[in-house]
Amino acid sequence: MAHVSGQLQGGNSIAVGEIGIDLYWDTSFLTQQQDAFDTQIRWAKAHKLPIVIHCRAAFEEVFEVLEGHKGPDLKGIFHCFTGTIEDAHRAIDCNMLLGIGGVVTFKNGNIDTFLAEIPMRHIALETDAPYLAPVPYRGKRNESVYLMEVVQRLAQVYDSTPEAIAQQTTANVKAVFELL
Repeated sequence: MAHVSGQLQGGNSIAVGEIGIDLYWDTSFLTQQQDAFDTQIRWAKAHKLPIVIHCRAAFEEVFEVLEGHKGPDLKGIFHCFTGTIEDAHRAIDCNMLLGIGGVVTFKNGNIDTFLAEIPMRHIALETDAPYLAPVPYRGKRNESVYLMEVVQRLAQVYDSTPEAIAQQTTANVKAVFELL
């Protein structure tokens, strides 16, 4: 693992990720996943890089690690956010953007029921290609061009325009990755 940390010193990286915890198929390696996640967050902070979090069936377990690192030197994106409004607030409190993709268009995705309560400055757009294609392409290979379906849905949720959604979310991501 020291080799990976050494690679971050080259200055060519813009983030550490996807890192996190996945308990969807197997829960037997939780401790090892949490230890690795903790180490990867430490690397990101040491190199002043944002993180991109992978969390599947493990919100509480991710927050057990993440909240121990809260502070001005922690920032990033909670990739493919599918949690509750409480999870959203916890993520935002850790200086994470919520990565929103095709799930926001799903009938039972549920995040569209509370997203309007989350200020747009905390949102990032994602495709997660080739997975999680938005409606009406659900079940097909996800493509970047389908991101417009996500933008359209967010415009409805926020009672805004697609242009305003695109402008704000682009600014959010540029700020996290220091691309301004």
